[in-house]
Amino acid sequence: MVGWLLASAAAVCIGTTYAQPSPEVQARISAAIAAAQASNRITDIDYTAFVNPFIGTVVEQCLPCSPGASVPFGMVKFTADFTGYAPAGYISDPSQKARGISPLHDSGTGSSLGTYGNFEVMPLLCPSGFDTCTTTLAARERYRKNDSDDAYPGYFSLTLDNDIKMEATSTRRAGIERFTFPAGSKPYFVLDLANDLPASFAGGTLDIDPENGRITIGGHYGSSFGPGSYHYQAFACYDLLNSGTQKLSEYGIWTGDTYGLDAKGLGQTHLNLSQNLIGGTPYQSGALFSYEGNPEEVILRVGISFVSTDQACANAEEEIGTSSFEEIQKASKALWQEKLSKIEIDVVNTPPNVTEMLYSSLYRASLTPNNATLETQGAFANTTSFYFDSLYCSWDTFRTVYPLMTLHSPVEFAQIVDNYIDGWRKLGWMPECRANNLPGWTQGGSSADSIVAQFAVNYHSEAQALGVNLDDLYAALVADGQVNPPEWNTMGRQVDVYKQFSYVPFAVLDTGSTGRQTREGSRTLEYAFQDFGIRQVAQVLGKTDDVEYYGNRSYWYRNVWDATVYSDGYQGFMQKRFPNGTFYNTDPIDCSPKDTRSSQECSLQEDNQSGFYESSSWEYSWYAPHDTGYLIELMGGNTTFTNRLDHFFDGGYYQAGNEPSFQTPIGYHYANQPWRSVDRVRDVVMNNFNIETAGLPGNDDQAAMATLLVFHLLGLYPVPSTAHYLIVSPFTPKYTIHNAYLNTSTTVTVTNYSAASVAYPIPDGVPAYVKNVMINGVPAKNRCYFSFYDTFKVGGEIEIVVTEDKTYDCGGHVPESLSMGGFSRVR
Repeated sequence: MVGWLLASAAAVCIGTTYAQPSPEVQARISAAIAAAQASNRITDIDYTAFVNPFIGTVVEQCLPCSPGASVPFGMVKFTADFTGYAPAGYISDPSQKARGISPLHDSGTGSSLGTYGNFEVMPLLCPSGFDTCTTTLAARERYRKNDSDDAYPGYFSLTLDNDIKMEATSTRRAGIERFTFPAGSKPYFVLDLANDLPASFAGGTLDIDPENGRITIGGHYGSSFGPGSYHYQAFACYDLLNSGTQKLSEYGIWTGDTYGLDAKGLGQTHLNLSQNLIGGTPYQSGALFSYEGNPEEVILRVGISFVSTDQACANAEEEIGTSSFEEIQKASKALWQEKLSKIEIDVVNTPPNVTEMLYSSLYRASLTPNNATLETQGAFANTTSFYFDSLYCSWDTFRTVYPLMTLHSPVEFAQIVDNYIDGWRKLGWMPECRANNLPGWTQGGSSADSIVAQFAVNYHSEAQALGVNLDDLYAALVADGQVNPPEWNTMGRQVDVYKQFSYVPFAVLDTGSTGRQTREGSRTLEYAFQDFGIRQVAQVLGKTDDVEYYGNRSYWYRNVWDATVYSDGYQGFMQKRFPNGTFYNTDPIDCSPKDTRSSQECSLQEDNQSGFYESSSWEYSWYAPHDTGYLIELMGGNTTFTNRLDHFFDGGYYQAGNEPSFQTPIGYHYANQPWRSVDRVRDVVMNNFNIETAGLPGNDDQAAMATLLVFHLLGLYPVPSTAHYLIVSPFTPKYTIHNAYLNTSTTVTVTNYSAASVAYPIPDGVPAYVKNVMINGVPAKNRCYFSFYDTFKVGGEIEIVVTEDKTYDCGGHVPESLSMGGFSRVR
């Protein structure tokens, strides 16, 4: 049995013991949970105290989460930047060195380049004066003091090994950086123009206004996950005088490189650098300044904009003004408390680690995407729609992020949907993987289709009031489903050949568009599910012909099923296919954890020959979320299906950190054996998640992993583009989900709950298996799923009675499949 309370991080990602963050972080969280339990309260609880921002901050193998200071969906996320592989800036590995603190980051993405990291500032001690300061990245890097990193919602800090402490708090587009220096030392700071995490600087300017104590910066930088030829603009405004309480001493500019250039200009106030066209790493450059009077504490006010330096300064004035660090931090905490309290659990009777995992995951679920409304550029300049950056990527987030948002946050969901639709208005297709305000690489096609369909199916009656035009939403869907972009690496689908052959063919002659012709198997499967999303919205809008057309297209996943392929004793697997109809057979093991080839490419590389994206045929052959019932028939019936599903897990093909695997633990529901889903979800959670820095099984992927865990802990799993939520078995005895817009609250109570069930395997005799479900006093139609419309949309009481009996079935219909008459009516 894997013990939940002391689950080892070594089983999750890597086995190294780290000396960051401070042990006080966990002590503080544990004390807060213990105090809440001792108080026996069910309301007026500080949920921010249960959040551990350092979960998932190990990156040597997998987990680049940012613990930086942010408000919900904040455009800025202040955290330190480190050497080594640190795509979110921060890493907990104490063997890496800090190079500064900066305001722009993404959380939970796997970009090898890193994302943002612009406008980095590093506090320095320069005992011999201005000209001796270590301004270049390599020269100024410093270790941290062990056990010094700290963070909680709205706050981040660490202490360097020279005893300088760096702290940050933030608003949506601005923040305050606070530095504490050793007594008697003169504070120096280096502030970067050209340095960002991916070293993508493409020209910009920096100006020092010594009289007003202000530095303004603006430049162009490159994408972290998109074409290198694309650039975005970003601007910063640093106010140095803290409303006149601080006085500059020296100031000037500097440039440097890694080959001996280290030039400083005392008293100079302007840098104007263009892109270095000869290539290589951009020249490093920025400002250098110090303070009179050797103050121990220095405050920097920071405004950020994607429009102009003037707007960056205005953002700081509007959002920070003369407020203190503590006032901004308190306001940020209040925003997080409002967000986290949308789901309230029975803290008293829930295992402490479940509480910490749940609220830490809910926290990450509202870190992204980044709300950059009124900060638009390029085609989106001056748009009247909401605008969000870091849709990174929709292929990752459609499965769990937005179905969770459906339950409690329709206002924010509507804003994000409006943003997707505006992508179609401005560019012709909805964004798939917007990164750094630029189109990023598509992975499975147009997964935005599934996101906006999720909204339309569940909130079509409220759409107009929420600011979403359903006619535009549907037009955007049809564009994705019918219009082939000339270049489909960054948006849209290779839809012309898909329509011609009823699958995405391998080695096809495509005379009308360009894109990386790989992943033909997985793209076919994803395109088909995206077509199901269009079908769902067509049904909402009463477009009968389109319901039939896109419903039939959603069955095209079957066209890459090769019934002749065998692997590990099982027959029939998804395979890529030539235009003439013959299959190009690859080993279903390829690109799985059991792939023993010495070298293989499984992602976006041109030599990925497996036919699938970041996955194997063993993994993607389960992928037909809207039609799993027919998939069971393809595999030979319920017994073969469940045996094969067991082998998928026990044989080592399942990847807890990979999105195509998300639904597989609940696949047993469709074979009318939901008790096996209960066991499998316990297995997945207990062996892949915990509260340590290595506590996730893979990239958080903009909260895809966080929201997956939330659903597992709540005992639910969504079917995207529908109103259906599958019932599993909660890890907590009671929880309430509040939907302020609908003015509803829904309480789920687990009768006979036992904390002993939070284990794998579940001990004999411990109740964890669903005996019956009551919805507002009325027996549910089955024990396997319910509709949003019958539960969370209307509010009320859901009772899930659990028993130790493992032999139960759905007690009615299994979850719906389209080809078997499912999803037949609009709610």
